[in-house]
Amino acid sequence: MRTVLQCGNAAGTETELLIVFTTDTTTEKDAKPEVTLLTEEPSLRQAAAPFLNTGEFSSNPNETLLLHAPQGLQARRLLLVGLGKASKTTLNHVRRAAGTAVRFAKARRLRNLCMVAPVSAAFQEGAERAIAEGAILADFDPDTYRSDRKDLSIESLTVILAEGAEQHAAEERLRHGVVLAESQNFTRSLVNEPGNRLTPTVLGRKAAEMASECGLKCEVYGAEKLHELKMGAFWSVAQGSDEPPALIVLTYEPEGAQPGPVLGLVGKGITFDTGGISLKPADNMEKMKYDMAGGAAMIGAMRAIAQLKPKVKVVAIVCATENMPSGKAQKPGDVQIAMSGKSIEIINTDAEGRLVLADGLAYAKQLGATHLIDAATLTGAVAVALGQINAGAFSNDEETYQRFSNAANRTGEKFWRLPLDEEYRDLIRSDIADIKNTGGRYGGAITAAMFLKEFAEDTPWIHLDIASMAWLEEAKPWTAKGPTGVGVRSIVEWVRSYAR
Repeated sequence: MRTVLQCGNAAGTETELLIVFTTDTTTEKDAKPEVTLLTEEPSLRQAAAPFLNTGEFSSNPNETLLLHAPQGLQARRLLLVGLGKASKTTLNHVRRAAGTAVRFAKARRLRNLCMVAPVSAAFQEGAERAIAEGAILADFDPDTYRSDRKDLSIESLTVILAEGAEQHAAEERLRHGVVLAESQNFTRSLVNEPGNRLTPTVLGRKAAEMASECGLKCEVYGAEKLHELKMGAFWSVAQGSDEPPALIVLTYEPEGAQPGPVLGLVGKGITFDTGGISLKPADNMEKMKYDMAGGAAMIGAMRAIAQLKPKVKVVAIVCATENMPSGKAQKPGDVQIAMSGKSIEIINTDAEGRLVLADGLAYAKQLGATHLIDAATLTGAVAVALGQINAGAFSNDEETYQRFSNAANRTGEKFWRLPLDEEYRDLIRSDIADIKNTGGRYGGAITAAMFLKEFAEDTPWIHLDIASMAWLEEAKPWTAKGPTGVGVRSIVEWVRSYAR
């Protein structure tokens, strides 16, 4: 999607579809909605005015009203998209409304769009970025391998600013949004790939290709490196598959960066998860191709970091393998020795993500990381706890987590912090080893995080359990069903917070 900025003259712009955002400015409860167009151009308000008092449009979030041949405008169509109550609207409402407009246009085979950036004090710094993010994310569809696939992608998007707006700053915000959204879509494209087409080797190759294009250093290692590093936890998962594992290391080291923190991003890259010997039920197992969504999020985040160029060193580790049952696979009851030297009793081979992350966290520290963040589709328990509204978040350090919370608030991604009280560690004590890899039915997301905390040790660390949010079961007005790329924007903003 080609994105450009334009200052003013929305009324005189020829386009297939002109999009204007609206709010409901009523303050009294149960009062009839007072729909206000968020634009300073009188011609736009005049074109929409006859249709705003009919009661058919209330400016609810993502509600739409299409006007053909709007009077006084050069646009062929005018689309009003609601943001909801003016007192409650945020940039995330703008992001979703922009996505709603794009999904609306795609369904009608409209390829060239213009959006009027909303004029509101609440959106003065960030509307252009939110529009770019929402629009580009909405342009993604998961029907990659359909033989009857029709290309309905948007060709161009013009964001129209108010007359007199400071264009240079707006262009930078727009570019930021484009980079983040394209990187998130890159992550989604990886997650969408089936397990037979995205093996650990192929994931490593795609990461290396991206790194070459974006100017990152990339190293992809195989089983020999795992043995050299004594990554017994990672290898214990990989040993059951005929596909070789891939240890993917991406490094971003900007010119002129001052000595300071080194950020370690660690992602779970299970390209297909059968559960191993503790075999999963057949129902919905096909979705286990997305068990590498945490690793894909880190690869996508590094793509954005390379282009936004924050002044901080970042190292990303993706531990990629399949989890398969075979005569070589590990068994419940086995004891594995992790890279850190800790011994792990295997209770359930389907609790494999925490095993690969354990060695990934240890390796990130060995490479100099002073702050860690990991992302993984780790537990079904987090979905039971939080549903498909929030992803789970954990941390051993208040200042580090506050940075992440602030970052997530800026991006509109929703995370809910869960506890790591020391008492939960009792649930993963082992009689034969240092710890065991599951803690039983209760508090499953928390005991998984407690397991990882053992390997982060005293290093400031955040764990994101994105299992409930990495795949959308039903389409929303602003996005397609399927892979979401959750975490990419927030991780990038967290990284950028250390460069300010």
